[in-house]
Amino acid sequence: MAINNSKNMSNLLGIIEARLPEEWIIGYEVKYFYRLIQNYIYKLEQLKQKINYPRIILVNKNNNDLNFLAVFIAAIISNCHVFLCDPRWQKKEWKEVLNLIKPHLILGIDVDYDIKSYQNNLPLLNKGLIMIPTGGTSGNIRFAIHTWETLSESVQGFTDFFNLTEVNSFCILPLHHVSGLMQFLRSFLTQGKIIFYPYNNLKKGILPSSNFEYFFISLVPTQLQLLLTLKPEFLRQFQTILLGGAPPWNSLLTQGRNYKLNLSPTYGMTETASQIVTLKPEYFLQGNNSTGQVLPHAQVTLTEEKLIKIQAKSLFLGYYPNYEPRDYLITDDLGYLDEENYLYILGRNSQKIITGGENVFPKEIENVILETNLVEDIAIIGVADEQWGEAVTAIYTSKDEKNDVNLLKNAIKQKLSPVKQPKYWLKVQQLPRNQQGKLNYRTLQKIATAHLNQKISL
Repeated sequence: MAINNSKNMSNLLGIIEARLPEEWIIGYEVKYFYRLIQNYIYKLEQLKQKINYPRIILVNKNNNDLNFLAVFIAAIISNCHVFLCDPRWQKKEWKEVLNLIKPHLILGIDVDYDIKSYQNNLPLLNKGLIMIPTGGTSGNIRFAIHTWETLSESVQGFTDFFNLTEVNSFCILPLHHVSGLMQFLRSFLTQGKIIFYPYNNLKKGILPSSNFEYFFISLVPTQLQLLLTLKPEFLRQFQTILLGGAPPWNSLLTQGRNYKLNLSPTYGMTETASQIVTLKPEYFLQGNNSTGQVLPHAQVTLTEEKLIKIQAKSLFLGYYPNYEPRDYLITDDLGYLDEENYLYILGRNSQKIITGGENVFPKEIENVILETNLVEDIAIIGVADEQWGEAVTAIYTSKDEKNDVNLLKNAIKQKLSPVKQPKYWLKVQQLPRNQQGKLNYRTLQKIATAHLNQKISL
């Protein structure tokens, strides 16, 4: 199926105008959305009389989703360079971002910055560009450069894979993040419906009463775990539950199967405009433990080192300000493909631990420990060790204060070879995860160093 004139940016306003009689943004007036876009187009065109391809910072600080999306659409129509930014960034992060972007306009947040008429001499396309933030596990903020075309190709691959004519989305993820933004675009470009619902309401147990039989919902593992605890029957009604953002642990997937949820684990990243590998719910429920199969708009192969290599029509065009289109992306992720081309993720190459000359992968150890149900959350890292090179170290939170470390050690003794069993066990109140559930490994190393320097070895 052809996405609704997705590559014709001049027609975007026409697509919305044609849908004015519909209630497709549930809870909002579409006519008001249309007028907002027109007003922002007028303002941006005035700015363009002074500056070619102005750089616009866009922030959704007060959860004003309609205003955020109106600016986003207007910026694309007006051929601006729009930067989606995280409202949770602090002073140090904003300083870094503002120095990088040198914006001509900041919308959605007040920051201490003197806007000047900086011209852009960078070798960027003379068209609207979409810069989506990505920090990975390092904590350093980067912006992946996308275009309307790369994002549209992602939508096309999604609809082809699921054999859909329209996509209805229940969105609780932030719109500055690729996983939230793509939910809007899937519904927008396929003439589906979308609901924006505050995640904080779900956390408080305030659940909507609508019927979501024909809706997709996207979750990160920590959100799935919370909703399974609060009200799993809420999740049962969804057509498909896309699960991504961070690797899910085996016990979480087992819970999903036990509740007969239409879970669809995914693999993708900001650089690929969200998922390029997905497991369909029917195969998940049959016990398939892979990340799924490759979507039609992408190709996945493996290097000699078993690193995942991606070719995709939705591939980003470099990290701002370096416009560097590429034919493929070699990730830091290790994996393998089975005979039916299902992809299995082994973990990150950079997080591989070499201890006593042996390669150890944290994800395997984390899954085994989580399956004991003696910990609530866990991260396995390697810390420098004179004897072993690196020592396998477990940093965890406990479900029960009575669960001591000896209980943990005994529970995994017969399940992991000695080289994979943690040498150090460090109990903390909370692991440093971002909003998507990804761990900050730099902070984990600091936690481990602080504990070990105090000779806390349980």
